[in-house]
Amino acid sequence: MDDQIRIILIILVSVSIFGLLVFVFVKNYIRNKINQLVKDEDSKKLK
Repeated sequence: MDDQIRIILIILVSVSIFGLLVFVFVKNYIRNKINQLVKDEDSKKLK
């Protein structure tokens, strides 16, 4: 029974770390895209 609990905990921790990494990468990608779009709109307004 102890082995099963250990395996479940390892899987949960691994999935949590993977999910956190994916979240951080997606958040940074979306932030960069939004900043680029805002910069493009500002440059269009100046012209």
